[in-house]
Amino acid sequence: MSTTNTSGRRKTAVARIYLGAGSGIITVNGKDYKEYFPTLPLQYIVTQSLSVAESLANFDVKVNVQGGGVKGQAEAVRLAIAKALVELNPEVKPALRAKGLVTRDDRMVERKKPGRKKARKRFQFSKR
Repeated sequence: MSTTNTSGRRKTAVARIYLGAGSGIITVNGKDYKEYFPTLPLQYIVTQSLSVAESLANFDVKVNVQGGGVKGQAEAVRLAIAKALVELNPEVKPALRAKGLVTRDDRMVERKKPGRKKARKRFQFSKR
């Protein structure tokens, strides 16, 4: 097994990962992923791609992630790991695709428009 590096993005978060053969150690920005993502739902999101591909204990993952919030960062890491697994073994792609883990979620925050309070909210209309 060789190593591979890919990136994943979600909202404004960008995750660059280095995936190689190992024993299942995941480090995010120099910390263990359980320390960086303290809640169980976020930890589940990070390991979801590896568990669907049934290779949780086969790879070591080193992650550099920046931007966005913790949820966006976790989902960016999930996408990057899924892309790396597909690059190493294309046979896992259908299983990952069925769970929706290979698709980039391109929804972004809508920008604020001039003359509005927020992106869509308008000031109160006064007839008189």
